[in-house]
Amino acid sequence: MSKNLKNEIETLKNEKNAIILAHNYQPKEVQEISDFVGDSLELCIKASELEDKDIIVFCGVDFMGETAYILNPNKKIIIPDLEADCPMAHMLTGEQVRNAKKEHPNAAVCLYVNSLADAKQDATTLCTSSNALKVIESLDEDEILFGPDNNLGNYVRAKTSKKIIPIADEGYCYVHKKFTPEDVKLKRKENPDIEIICHPECDMSVQNECDYVLSTGGMLNHIANSEKEEFILATEVDMISRIELEIPGKKAYPLREDAVCDSMKLHTLEKIRDSLKNESPEITLPEDVAKKSLKAVQHMLNASK
Repeated sequence: MSKNLKNEIETLKNEKNAIILAHNYQPKEVQEISDFVGDSLELCIKASELEDKDIIVFCGVDFMGETAYILNPNKKIIIPDLEADCPMAHMLTGEQVRNAKKEHPNAAVCLYVNSLADAKQDATTLCTSSNALKVIESLDEDEILFGPDNNLGNYVRAKTSKKIIPIADEGYCYVHKKFTPEDVKLKRKENPDIEIICHPECDMSVQNECDYVLSTGGMLNHIANSEKEEFILATEVDMISRIELEIPGKKAYPLREDAVCDSMKLHTLEKIRDSLKNESPEITLPEDVAKKSLKAVQHMLNASK
């Protein structure tokens, strides 16, 4: 990392009373410059606690910046590169959610936080991969409309007595779709003593082959508290960067080297510096959409306590 560039970012951040938040899938140099690194739930919680900051620089994808805005409508939410979007979030529209509610009027709507505000505004609650079961079990309704990620929906369906109804026919993360059962079997044959952990966004056939199915935050906690020293992870490759930064005594390897989220890699140190300098690009939402979405975000945060 360029020392001058790092110093520029730190100076601008202090001058503008800003904080830099980064997702686990950000490149290592972005994680290093950030004030807080986390999974979707950790970032939501952190974003809800930032009363003393004027600017939030969000190194993640579009729906994450929108969620930060929903929680902080009076703050300036900046994303270093506006092109950083989540393809899965765009697989579910608000119209699809509203139509599903008409077809299932007695069902609650639980959306994966990986969704756009256009869909969130009509949700009962939200969830992340780390709290999905807890959130769904907190709902009074027995029928739950769920989207956009069908693999996470299937993961929860296997663990709850509630009826999980997918809203969209197809909703998935293209990174986690790369993993196959054959990938797991091959790695296990090569490394029989190393635990293999996958994310709930992986196909059920992959989940069934792995030792554990955990959110990225769950992976971090498991690895930190495990007596084992080596792990193979079926998730985005830069999750390993966070493990290297925070748990230096442990070693993690990717199940696939090509498990890369291109959108997450759009943010660079230069873009972070420029976004702080120019206070743009800015993420905003219509006031009514933000207010309606806030109810679902708050329900999730309360259910996660």
